[in-house]
Amino acid sequence: MEFEEANDDEWHNQKVGVTLHEHLKDSEDGRHGGGSEEGAPAVEVLAGHGLADNNQYGILLQEELAESEWLYCLREGTKWSMRRPKFLWTGNLRMHRVSPYRVVPDSIPKPDYAVTGFPASEVEADENWKKGYVPVKTKREIEGMREACRVAREVLDTATSMVKEGVTTDELDRVVHDTAIELGAYPSPLNYYNFPKSVCTSVNEVVCHGIPDRRELQDGDLVNLDVTCYYKGFHGDLNETHCVGKVSDRHKKLIKTAHDCMMKAIAMVKPGTRFRDLGVPITRHAKAEGFSVVRDYCGHGIGDLFHCAPTIPHYEKNKTPGTMQAGMTFTIEPMINEGGKHCVTWPDGWTATTRDGKMSAQFEHTLLCTESGCEILTARTDRSTPLWWERE
Repeated sequence: MEFEEANDDEWHNQKVGVTLHEHLKDSEDGRHGGGSEEGAPAVEVLAGHGLADNNQYGILLQEELAESEWLYCLREGTKWSMRRPKFLWTGNLRMHRVSPYRVVPDSIPKPDYAVTGFPASEVEADENWKKGYVPVKTKREIEGMREACRVAREVLDTATSMVKEGVTTDELDRVVHDTAIELGAYPSPLNYYNFPKSVCTSVNEVVCHGIPDRRELQDGDLVNLDVTCYYKGFHGDLNETHCVGKVSDRHKKLIKTAHDCMMKAIAMVKPGTRFRDLGVPITRHAKAEGFSVVRDYCGHGIGDLFHCAPTIPHYEKNKTPGTMQAGMTFTIEPMINEGGKHCVTWPDGWTATTRDGKMSAQFEHTLLCTESGCEILTARTDRSTPLWWERE
C-alpha cells in the first residue's frame, strides 16, 4: 500500500502516538453478524511508536481531541471507521469510539511487537508450545518475574481505585498507561497484534479483551481490568472484576464465584499436578453455583514472552499436555458466565461477549510453581482495592 505524505492533521495525530494515513473506502463486511453501515468510511492505520520521551503532549492533546479523531475499531485494530458497524449485539452494550494510541517514551524498554504489532519471538517459540515444552525459569528469571508482577499489581491497584460511576474506560486506560510508564514499564497489551490500548476493560456481558472507549461506567455495571506490564524483560499479568455502584446480589455472587474458582485451582498448583486437572475444581464449583465456564479462552505460560506454553484450560475433561515442575510460571484466569458458556466476537475483532447477553466475571493471577507448592506473584496487598465482599 502506498501512503501519502502526512499533512498537518496527520502530524497532529503522530504527536498523540499514532500516524493516520486515511484512505476512505466502503468498509468490507465484518466478521460476525453483518458488516459496517453501507458507505461507512474505513481508515487504515499504521501505529507510530518511538516518539518524544516527554508524553505530557499526548496527555494534553487527548483532552482536546476533535470528534473525528475518535474512531470505531475494526478488524483487530487494522481498520477504523467513523460509523458504528452493524452487528447483532447480544446484550445492552454497544461499540463506542476509541481514542488514538497513547505515546510510549523511547526510554521505556519495549517488547518486540511494540512497533510492528507482531510478536515475532512468540511465533518463533510456537513449535515448542505445540510440542508441550514448558520452560523452567532460572533464579534470575524468577526474580525478574517477581519484579514485573509487583509492577503490574501496583498498576492494577491504581486503576481499580478509580472505578466509579461516570468514569470512562478510556480514562482507566490512561491511568494504566501513565502509571506503567511512571514505574518504567511498558503496558503489554498496547499494539500486541495491533490491540489499540494499554489495558483490557471488560464490562458486563464482555467476557474478555474489551477495548477501552468513551462509554461511562454506570451504576450496576461489572468491570474487569486486565493489566499486563513488561518490565526489565519480563511480563506480569493479572486481572480483577469490580462493582460499579449498587450491583445485584446475583451478579455479586457471579464475581465471588469467579474469584473462588481461580483460588481453588491455585490450591492445586505444585510439582506433579497435570495442567489438565486445573479445570476440574473450576468447573465443579461454577456449576454448583449455577454458572458456566468459558472454553474459548485459556490461561497461559508467561515470562519474557507475553503468551507461551503451557496452555491452561479452565474446564474439565480437556486434553492439554504437561505436568507442573518447580520454576514454571503461568496464569490461571477462569472466565465464569452467568448463563451459557458460549461467546461471540464483536466487529472490532477483539471484544468477546456472552452469546446470550448475560453477565461474565473473571480473575487472574500469575503463578510460580515452587518445590513446596505455589507462589502467587501478583498477590493482593494491603493497598489493593477491596473486592465487594471485603467491603461488607
